[in-house]
Amino acid sequence: MHQSRWSGITAALCLLAASLAQAAPEGAMVPTNLHRPSRASAEPVLRSSAALVLDTTHDSVLYSRHPDVAMPIASITKLMTALVVMDAGQSLDETLTVSDDDRSLGKGSFSRLLPGTRLTRGDLMHLALMASENRAAHALGRNYPGGVSACVIAMNAKARALGMTSSHFVEPTGLSEENVASPEDLAKLVMAAAKVPAIRDYSTDGDYEVRVGRHRVQFHNTDSLVNKADWNIIVQKTGYISEAGRCLVMQTVIEDRNVVIVLLNSFGKRTRVADARRIRKWMEAQIARTPAAAT
Repeated sequence: MHQSRWSGITAALCLLAASLAQAAPEGAMVPTNLHRPSRASAEPVLRSSAALVLDTTHDSVLYSRHPDVAMPIASITKLMTALVVMDAGQSLDETLTVSDDDRSLGKGSFSRLLPGTRLTRGDLMHLALMASENRAAHALGRNYPGGVSACVIAMNAKARALGMTSSHFVEPTGLSEENVASPEDLAKLVMAAAKVPAIRDYSTDGDYEVRVGRHRVQFHNTDSLVNKADWNIIVQKTGYISEAGRCLVMQTVIEDRNVVIVLLNSFGKRTRVADARRIRKWMEAQIARTPAAAT
């Protein structure tokens, strides 16, 4: 009698466990004795709110998270500013003067380029792309044919020409949260920027020194990865305002493949760089596991 009752209870428990395993949604808690294969290697674990990884060598999307959602892009804007300045054919050797009009009030307003500083357009673009210098970027826009308003019109026109359907720009520095784009848009911007030698060189330089008044002032790249010997970065740009979080876009070479990486709204000062490293490590592991890599 007792044996029959316990057999019935055991059978009922087995049926209940099986039904829970089938009904539990992905990510739900399930009994630990119901083992499921690990998916840890299926995709990188990133801490950026939106991301896109493209293998342009094989024209394939390797990873995406909210790829078509437009959001603030902060100083990644400066890539577009540099593109339209280069498109306008303006001389990089022409000397320009930083003025009071290039000052920004509030967030991101600090700058070591004092009003009255005279630098070439190439110097200003170098500092805007490498050190994310806001006064330098605004001076580029102010000296665009027709001024800042014409520069912004050109930026939006260039975005449309590149197929950046979710993008919108209102100023050339990225200090406004109204400068927005999706990861898919930014991948197109990065690939366009990578075709311009000056933008490639300026954005990936580690350090650059200019004369400000009577002193020589050294600026450093805001992306620490450009100084790493084991990274081959073709073009890059960082960005940060509170509304955008920490952002990073780049085109790099990983395992002989050209790869575009877009990381938006990363939490923590070093998270965007850590996410880039996670992507690289994940790609290297994935390629090593493929039969083609073995042969």
